[in-house]
Amino acid sequence: MQLSDFDFDLPESLIATRPARPRSSSRLMVATPWTLTDARSIDLPSFLHRGDRLVLNDTKVIPARLSGLRQREGAEGSTQARIEVTLLEPRADGAWSALLKPLKKVRDGETVVFSSDLSATVEGRDAGTGVLRFNLAGDDFDAALGKTGAMPLPPYIEGRRPADERDNQDYQTLWARQSGAVAAPTASLHFDDALIAALDAAGIERSYVTLHVGAGTFLPVKTDDISQHKMHAERGEITASAAREINQTKAVGGRIVPVGTTALRLIETAANPAGDLAPWKGSTDIFITPGHRFRIANALMTNFHLPKSTLMMLVSAFLGAERIREVYAHAIAENYRFFSYGDASLLMPES
Repeated sequence: MQLSDFDFDLPESLIATRPARPRSSSRLMVATPWTLTDARSIDLPSFLHRGDRLVLNDTKVIPARLSGLRQREGAEGSTQARIEVTLLEPRADGAWSALLKPLKKVRDGETVVFSSDLSATVEGRDAGTGVLRFNLAGDDFDAALGKTGAMPLPPYIEGRRPADERDNQDYQTLWARQSGAVAAPTASLHFDDALIAALDAAGIERSYVTLHVGAGTFLPVKTDDISQHKMHAERGEITASAAREINQTKAVGGRIVPVGTTALRLIETAANPAGDLAPWKGSTDIFITPGHRFRIANALMTNFHLPKSTLMMLVSAFLGAERIREVYAHAIAENYRFFSYGDASLLMPES
């Protein structure tokens, strides 16, 4: 398939830069192979059955965006220059992979000062990214990063406004607890206490898995032939209890509904050919395109995605490419809000 198969015209006015308040007041389009229903996220329980199970990503977004001064010692003394840093992921040796701007002007051995508490040494480069070793580790590093860093908003939001104090809460899920993501699992941003209470009252179960969303989620597909695209890898874990809960729900006929493409990609990575899960931990670069056979998920709650993105390919695989074109045409005609802070869809190929 070609990249152009997943393109569409999106009015710029539909790109959301702030979330709905309250969260569950966001719009929800429920799409089956035959029907399209306009609802609100608070209505989610009415489209599910008692005993169905939501699968939620409990990753926590770190304030991964840093601005600092790189310091260089030379024959004429010390010089300084501004540098922008986006942390990507910790390395096994304790250093961090990071996007550095401007990368070309950075030299190994330079020190970058972010605050009176936090600094890092440039230790090298790896596949277009920099390698930074910070002066702090553990809880001390987390505390300093929390004071100095900013939320790493997606490029289509950050190009319109800088991150601010509101984003510290808005760009984090209610159940975020495993630090490590540099982007939020945004389908979960529609959940608030009112929606959780409604789900509990309706007998809808919940399980938590972890996939640390990386900055690669925003990278464009650069090949016309999508089969040539290489996905970024992301770290994840499915605990024994989560695997057991999901298997038990399937065994008694309940539906498995991942909330977000990250949760979907993780359980599809870990599933065996029979559709069962075992405890799992590692990295996944699964690339889901039309023709993929889904082993576990019966429905998917997800936001509306970028044209020509890997996530458009995933939802096209899940509900069918032609049906997704109809879903997105309806969303645009009805002024749904798109992308990370936008509205949601519930895709139900089996109902």
